[in-house]
Amino acid sequence: MSRRIAPVARPMPRILIIAGSDSGGGAGIQADIKTVTMLGGHAMTAITSLTAQNTKGVTAVHAVPADMVIAQMAAVVDDIGVDAVKIGMIGSADTVHAVADYLETLPSVPVIFDPVMIATSGSVLADPDTIAAFGRLMQRATIVTPNLPELAALAEGDDAGSAALGLVARYGCAVLIKGGHAEGDILVDTLIEEDNMTSWQSQRIVTRNSHGTGCTTASAIAFYLAQGVDLANAVARAREFVRISMLEAPDLGQGHGPMGQGAVRLDGTGNLMLNQVTLCMSDYDASFAFYEKLGLKVIVASKPDYARFETGGGATLSIHRDPDTQVAGSSHIYLECADLDALVDRLSRDGFRFDHGPESQPWLWREARLRDPFGNMICLYRAGEYRRFPPWRIGGAG
Repeated sequence: MSRRIAPVARPMPRILIIAGSDSGGGAGIQADIKTVTMLGGHAMTAITSLTAQNTKGVTAVHAVPADMVIAQMAAVVDDIGVDAVKIGMIGSADTVHAVADYLETLPSVPVIFDPVMIATSGSVLADPDTIAAFGRLMQRATIVTPNLPELAALAEGDDAGSAALGLVARYGCAVLIKGGHAEGDILVDTLIEEDNMTSWQSQRIVTRNSHGTGCTTASAIAFYLAQGVDLANAVARAREFVRISMLEAPDLGQGHGPMGQGAVRLDGTGNLMLNQVTLCMSDYDASFAFYEKLGLKVIVASKPDYARFETGGGATLSIHRDPDTQVAGSSHIYLECADLDALVDRLSRDGFRFDHGPESQPWLWREARLRDPFGNMICLYRAGEYRRFPPWRIGGAG
């Protein structure tokens, strides 16, 4: 039978992460927490192993006793509850069996199993006895997310498609074949279910900052399944989150660097997110210079018709020359800043002319207003908590 579980979506999905700790912060529990948090979930943890590692490799591993792992799981589930479980580095065969036994008490909760065996650096993170016990977790899992070497080890075969189909038939779980270890410029990931197959193709991101890709993928899938998203769409959204995290990598360390989960903002991770505004203009050079000088980051420049800028919070603003639109001054754009007065002072010294402000408003914002060369109103402001949480916020909204 297909193991498709559709839980009731919650405003903040509760994700229980069973995995090892990465002292370098690139993978493991640390990557899982960053992923779930940035997506808008609540991350709970049951740490299975402590590792001493950095971007260059793992130097020491200390397994947490199985009874302590279960104690962590029970403590959070009994109090907070759980909407999805993500399993990564498991520590030992005893822990595998103990976790599998506990999960039998949560039959309706989706389980995402990332069978961690070898770290990105090449360090071995699961012994043969532990790998042999993985079958019990695959029997319970909604989806298993191995990389190609892990898939070959689990199914004892080199052909990824046949290996995945074998696991699906034997354990009843879906399998995501991740193409990160394959050759070529095009990366292909394939989701194999009992009665369906879905594939995605993307241009390979060439980077050394790929530590934690597997952990991040599995945790993002767990979040979306907890939201009630169907499995194929959960995988698709998780892939996007991972790719943006790789593109946002901070380039730390001397080896396989961590990704930038914390920089993924307003990138399709939620519903109806305001993350892009386009303003009309008639003079490309004047408008382009205005927004660049204002302090926005240019990310697209297509003279004479279009340009796009990125703001500090990740939202983007575009300017577009449209011959059919000649009405100026009808648009209002709000850009929040940490120190409004200092910014207005600097911009004034740079030649910007303000209509008024900065001044405090009755709605608890502090504002200053000016116009761009096309006449669109630009409001620079500081609201802090009062933007979304004013004293007159409608009760129960959230």
